[in-house]
Amino acid sequence: MRSRTKQFGLGVVAVVITALASPPTAAASPIEHVNLGDSFSAGNGVLPLAPGTPLRCLQSEQNFAHIVAQQQGYSLTDVSCGGAATEDFYTPQFDGTRAQFDALSPSTDVVTVMIGGNDNSVFSGAIAACVRASVTGAGAVDPCQQQNGSSFDDKIIDSTLPSVRQALRDIHTHAPDAKVVIIGYPWLIPAATTCEPQVPVALGDVPYLRNLQNTLNEAVRQAATETDTTFVDMSAVSEGHDACQPVGVRWVEPLLFADQFVPLHPNALGEAAIAAEVTEALTAR
Repeated sequence: MRSRTKQFGLGVVAVVITALASPPTAAASPIEHVNLGDSFSAGNGVLPLAPGTPLRCLQSEQNFAHIVAQQQGYSLTDVSCGGAATEDFYTPQFDGTRAQFDALSPSTDVVTVMIGGNDNSVFSGAIAACVRASVTGAGAVDPCQQQNGSSFDDKIIDSTLPSVRQALRDIHTHAPDAKVVIIGYPWLIPAATTCEPQVPVALGDVPYLRNLQNTLNEAVRQAATETDTTFVDMSAVSEGHDACQPVGVRWVEPLLFADQFVPLHPNALGEAAIAAEVTEALTAR
């Protein structure tokens, strides 16, 4: 009996020594997720703000990237910032920020980005022009279109498209092993019906602005296709959730009477909807 006990004890000691001598199994590294882009990517207007981020960026703790990273267990570095254009990928946007591309590295696994709307002031310039035209247009059905014609579309095709295309190429260069996903913009306004008083533009300029947004989204899609980047199209799913819809239905807040402090941007419902589409793109087999 004593011999068996001794043998058992020696066996336990051997197992312990073997376990101590064996190197510990390395824990799996978390997926490194970098989010880039503008105010739509940052979730401007959705509270609370992400702690530790530049106040002027108004980056939300509940933007789509934070939602995706939390749900998927990713390690998120979010450098998205309100007002960013493609040029801010390469140089600091303002004091307290760095070039957004500084967040990328060969170890980056996932990159998400929304960009293009601020290049050439397409969104802000067009909305401002059309609101102004509705006041000064002397009763014209589509004063903004009459005053501006194809100028905004031309800027997108001639300048925004090549800038977004080059930015995507450079993302792939900085993060060569990453899955790169660029997201189109959800609809801001409906296809044809009036949007007053929430977005005070002339009835005939509603389709004008809608077509302009379509031009931008198609430019982003084209840039994605030409750079082997995954494009997430928000057009179909955001139909009927524009800024002119009631609270609880809309995913984008209106210019006037908004429920958040940054108008004409996705609300919490909108950021959650974008997160769902991005998650589907990232997890599709």
